[in-house]
Amino acid sequence: MQYDRWLFEISLSCVQKYNFMLKQQKIFFDFLRFCIGSAKEIPGSLKEVDWKELYAIAQKQALLGVLFYGIRRLPKELAPEQKLLMQWMVMAEQIRKQNIRLFQDSVKVCQNFENEGFANCILKGQGNALLYPDPYMRTPGDIDIYLSGGRKKIMKYVDQVCPNQVMRYHHVDFPVMKTAIEVHFTPSYMFCPIHNRRIQKWFEKVMGEQCNHRVSLPDGYGEIHVPQVSFNVIYILSHLYRHIFTEGIGLRQLLDYYYVLISDDLLLIRDRVQKELKHLGLWKFAQAVMFVMKEVFGLSQDRMIAPMDEKEGRFLLDEIMRGGNFGQYDDRMGDKVDESKIHRYFRMNLRNLRFVKHYPAEALSEPLFRTWFAVWKKIHGIE
Repeated sequence: MQYDRWLFEISLSCVQKYNFMLKQQKIFFDFLRFCIGSAKEIPGSLKEVDWKELYAIAQKQALLGVLFYGIRRLPKELAPEQKLLMQWMVMAEQIRKQNIRLFQDSVKVCQNFENEGFANCILKGQGNALLYPDPYMRTPGDIDIYLSGGRKKIMKYVDQVCPNQVMRYHHVDFPVMKTAIEVHFTPSYMFCPIHNRRIQKWFEKVMGEQCNHRVSLPDGYGEIHVPQVSFNVIYILSHLYRHIFTEGIGLRQLLDYYYVLISDDLLLIRDRVQKELKHLGLWKFAQAVMFVMKEVFGLSQDRMIAPMDEKEGRFLLDEIMRGGNFGQYDDRMGDKVDESKIHRYFRMNLRNLRFVKHYPAEALSEPLFRTWFAVWKKIHGIE
C-alpha cells in the first residue's frame, strides 16, 4: 500500500513537471514572437512566466540575445527580477561584442582572400545577422566563407598557409585567427547521391552571382559579399536538412531562416523556389519546417514556400526542443565527449534510424556517404 502511494506520488510529480515545462515552452514561443516582431502586443501569458525557465530554454536554443531584445521593451513589472536581469544583460553584452569581432574579422578574411585572387562569399553567420532588427542580438558562431576556384586550388593555398588541415567533403578549417574559419569548396551537400548531384549543379550555376553581391556592415565596419535571398531560401534549408542527420538543429538556425522567408524579394520568386525544392528533394522537409515557422515564430501563410505538414512538423519541433542548438543537449544516444571515431560512427547510425520513416532517402544514404568519403580520402592519400 505504501509502495503504491509512493509510485502514485512519483507519477503525479512527473506529470506536473511535464505540464509545467509545456506551459513555459508555450510562453517562450509567445514571447519569442513578440521579440522578433511577428507579434506586436506583449503576450498576456507573460503574467504566468517563470523567467528562470525561459532563460534556460533561450540558452539551450542560443537565443539569449534575441529574448533580451524583447525584455528591454517590457514594462518593469513584467521584466525578470534584478539578479536574473543583470545576468541576462551581461550575456547580451557578450553576444554584442562577439558580433563586433565577427563583423571585423569577416571583413579581414574577405579582403585577404580577395587579395589572393579568390572570389568569395560569407555563408550564413554575419550575413544572416544583417536580416535581424538588431544585427548584434544574434548569437554568432564561426566564419563560413565560400571561395571560387575548386577544391584542388583552395587546398593548395590552405596547405601553404596552414599545413596539415583535415579536409571535409565541403570545407577545410583555416586557423589563422582567434575566430574559427571554415573555407568552403561548396556551400553544402546532401547525402542522397541523386539529390547531391543536383544541388552541386545548382550551386555551380548560382555561386558566381553570390560572390558579386556586396553589402555594407553596420557602424562602418566595412563591406563583405553575402548571398541573395533567392540563394539563401534554398541553401539554408539544405543546410538545416543536412544537420538533422549529423548532430541536430536548434531554433537559432530556424530563426535565421524565418528572416529569409519574410523578405519581400521572396514573393516574386516563390513558384520558381517551389520547383527547385521538389527537384532537390527538399519539399517534404520544407513542409515540416513551415509548420515550425508558424508554431514557433508566427510566420503568416502568405510567406510560406510550401504547405504545412503538421505531423512531420511536430516531429521536427520535438527534435529541435530536445536537442537544442546543433543538438548539443541531446543525451538520448550517450555522451559525445572524447568519443572515438568508431563510437561516433555507430552512434550516428543508431541515431538516424528514427529518421528513416520520415526521410528515407537521406537517412539511409548518410552512413553510405560517410563510408564512401572515408574510402575516397584513403585512396587519395588525404588524412
